[in-house]
Amino acid sequence: MNVIEAIKTRRSIRGYKPDPVPRQTIEKIIDAAIRSPSGMNTQPWEFHVITGRVLSDVREENTRLFSSGTIPSTDMLRKPFEGIYRERQVSLAKEIFRLMDISREDKEKRNIWMQRGFRYFDAPVAIIICSDREMKEHLDMLGIGALCQSICLAALEYGLGSCIADQGIMYPEVWHKLAGIPESKRITAGICLGYPDWDFPANKLVSGREPLEKITTWTGWD
Repeated sequence: MNVIEAIKTRRSIRGYKPDPVPRQTIEKIIDAAIRSPSGMNTQPWEFHVITGRVLSDVREENTRLFSSGTIPSTDMLRKPFEGIYRERQVSLAKEIFRLMDISREDKEKRNIWMQRGFRYFDAPVAIIICSDREMKEHLDMLGIGALCQSICLAALEYGLGSCIADQGIMYPEVWHKLAGIPESKRITAGICLGYPDWDFPANKLVSGREPLEKITTWTGWD
């Protein structure tokens, strides 16, 4: 698979087979991804790769907190989307619910779906990307974004699916406590990783993009 094909075929995977992923494969993926662009070569990232009983414990505690109504308290500042950005977010959610046969009125199914996000979609592996809290004023989010994409693209080379899953890190205290991530580290991003279950309805989703001519201005090409 060439780079262009990988970029165009990558999609967020929200249903996984339980098959374990070899550690050597994940090492190769991360080793390739750390060549991602990094502003002034600061490389403000560290990785915690979590599986097995620890990941199961995190899922259970995340689900318990969500079900109890505990308000998430993330390590990263996030604000609700507005305008066209909110419209795109809602459109995506509607399409997922259509594929999953979840009606607007079915609160139980909607709640179960929300729990899946906090359970990291039951993927066999979670890659948690952390940074030093002292980097607060200088954190290279562009570089971390590039790193996340590199992980997702490299995963395709090994037949793996992925999903950049912010919902799964909305209770950072759970990861600090159960996965042993030091409090000195900010949990910046999380990625689900595993072999896709192509029979899972939501995995059929291919999210839309605005056409090139609508979002691009060409200057000096006359």
